Amino acid sequence: MLPTQTGFDIIGRLITSIVSAIILSIAATVANADEIRVLSGGGAQLALRAVIPEFEGATGHRVHPTFAHVSVIQQKLAAGEKADLILLPVPLIAAVEKNLPLRSEGRVVLARVGIAVIVRNGTTAPDISTPDAVRKMLIDARSIEIPPPNGPAGGHLARMIEQLGIAEAVRPKLVIKAAIDGGAQLVADGKVDLAMQLLSEVQSAKDIAVVGLLPSALQSFVVYGAAIPSYNDKPEPAVALVKFLSEPNKKDFWRAAGFELFDAGN
Repeated sequence: MLPTQTGFDIIGRLITSIVSAIILSIAATVANADEIRVLSGGGAQLALRAVIPEFEGATGHRVHPTFAHVSVIQQKLAAGEKADLILLPVPLIAAVEKNLPLRSEGRVVLARVGIAVIVRNGTTAPDISTPDAVRKMLIDARSIEIPPPNGPAGGHLARMIEQLGIAEAVRPKLVIKAAIDGGAQLVADGKVDLAMQLLSEVQSAKDIAVVGLLPSALQSFVVYGAAIPSYNDKPEPAVALVKFLSEPNKKDFWRAAGFELFDAGN
């Protein structure tokens, strides 16, 4: 039996109601959406860029990240640049807090990442299994790229070279460049023989091969954390992003970016 005119009217009203509800839902989501400005060190870039689309799709919020070497992020904050959320190595967050009050909520430790050795694709991978092997690698190399010494990784590497007793031989070969500013590309282009950088900053670089992490006796892990400035008077979206980044089902994003997790379920 065909619907009567009244039946058509009821169906029409029902469809109109459903469409209106969908439109109102979308409008409510847009109205409740917020912009989240993130200032982050380059170490977290790969993980964060992988997670952002999923977070935006789930919440309607929009994330606007700025990535740079950690010293540049510190300079931006010191100069008064505003951020809703900060991602930096934990000791640098503590340093930032001396001049910039931070909220207690959203203050978490996320994951840690180690320093890796990379070479150009197709070249013979050096032995880095022991401190003596790393010493030989550095002495034999014609040129070596490391990050700036005013960051955790670069500072550690500068001290490591001193402690290995090869500073005079190695220092003239050093090329100082952050991975985020093209450090890995120097290796890919054959302009330097090898580089030592945070694994997360070279994990996705093209035309390079990751030899591996420095041996434990020479290693220094950089622990990334999150913090929200106190001037952020509407911290809920930033807190939601931190919680999203910390969820157990996001571990694979961090691992894929070269990070290690702290819990027993590693």
